[in-house]
Formats: sequence, structure tokens, C-alpha cells
Amino acid sequence: MLAAVVVAVLAVALLQPNKGPASPLVGKPAPDFTLITLDGKPFRLRDHLGEPVVVNFWASWCIPCREEAPLLGEFARDARNLTMVGVVFQDQPEAARAFVREFAVPYPSVLDPQSRVAIDYGVAGIPETFFIDTNGVVQEKHNGPFTPEALRASARRIGVRF
Repeated sequence: MLAAVVVAVLAVALLQPNKGPASPLVGKPAPDFTLITLDGKPFRLRDHLGEPVVVNFWASWCIPCREEAPLLGEFARDARNLTMVGVVFQDQPEAARAFVREFAVPYPSVLDPQSRVAIDYGVAGIPETFFIDTNGVVQEKHNGPFTPEALRASARRIGVRF
């Protein structure tokens, strides 16, 4: 009986992608970064203080990232007061640019050459997404791909309007 309960608890935990390791960043200021976008422009997180920000770590070779790309694109186009940025995780710039074209990604994606920003954010696997409020504080981390409902609920908690 005990074994069945343990198996059931583990199965539920494994089937809920957002229930991965908790981030020590939640409730703390988001680590600032300045990285270069795929089209060569600087993107500095601090420049977006006062706005809700969603930071999504992704790669072109990541199957769940490919699955969630259309949803994230639609979400970014629908949100009215959002800054969204994709951080390219351990990928080649050419492959990342092809991914952005393929999925018509409407928000900037930045290169993280030595994964320093991923390390600062404690990224353990991708996709991982961080929700940062208007005060620059990480309010939530989501592991794995989203459902539309979960994405919008997380965004509303940091003040995103649709």
C-alpha cells in the first residue's frame, strides 16, 4: 500500500512540469543583464523596470521549446503592457535565428554566450520561464512548456493585461 502511494505521488509530481525545483530567486530582485539580441542590438533588463517582464530560456534543439513557441508568440502579441525576452540557451546563433524566423517570434531573443545569465538564474533545463513584476522582483518560475491557461495566469500575477 505504501509503495502505491509513493508511486502515485511521484507520478503526479512528474506530470506537472511547473512543479520542478523551486527557484531561490522567487521574491528577490531579478539578476540584471545586458545581452545582444539576434539582430545585434543591446537588451538590458534594468531598462524595463516598471514593466512586467517575462524571461524565457530556450533553444532551437529543444523539442518542448518548439512546442511552446507558437503559444508564447501569441501571448506576446496579445499582451498590452509586457516586455518579453527570450534567452538563447547553449545554441548556435544561426540556429536560433532560423527558429525565430520559423516561429515568427515577435519579441527579442538574446545570446548568452557562456551561459552566464542562465547560471545567474539557476537554469537547470529548458524551457524555463521567469515572471518579473514591475518592481523587478521575480514572482514565479515555470519549468517546462505552458498551457495557455497557466501562461496567462502567471502573467496576470505580475500585472500583464490582455
